[in-house]
Amino acid sequence: MLTHHRKPVSLSLVSTDMPIWSVVETAATIYQKDRDRYHLLLNEPAIYEKIPSPNTPEIATLPTAAKTRLLWLEFSPYRVILTMQGNGFFSYRHLWERGMYGLSRYWLLGDSFGNNNQIRLRNFTRNLILAGKPLPELLRLDYELWAEKIQLGRYILNLEIHY
Repeated sequence: MLTHHRKPVSLSLVSTDMPIWSVVETAATIYQKDRDRYHLLLNEPAIYEKIPSPNTPEIATLPTAAKTRLLWLEFSPYRVILTMQGNGFFSYRHLWERGMYGLSRYWLLGDSFGNNNQIRLRNFTRNLILAGKPLPELLRLDYELWAEKIQLGRYILNLEIHY
């Protein structure tokens, strides 16, 4: 039986060896697919770019039509799939499985039909933790990102679901 709950969440991505850190705090809908399988949908707030000008270099300007991005997580104690879509130019899909190599794909969408470029990277899941009963309260992924034989960093993806 499919059940769903609307809950506040905090989703963060941190690099342990580079100055990369991002946090999204918003509301999400969590769907329980069966005993230990869940789907979580959230709209990531739009990203605003700073456009420097000679007179006001530190003022951020808002785009006229800011598009949010849909993040969809499918997760269990053994596997996590994260898909981002919806901003029109860039999307990605990651597959992580505990103790295994997975695939990270990034799509850069061009202006003309058929002008899509794909970047494929590997990831290695060092640790996957899913905690909380009866519904999950914490999902934590510790993984490495690889391009061929070059490690592109080690990352921690942390999802907290607040009840």
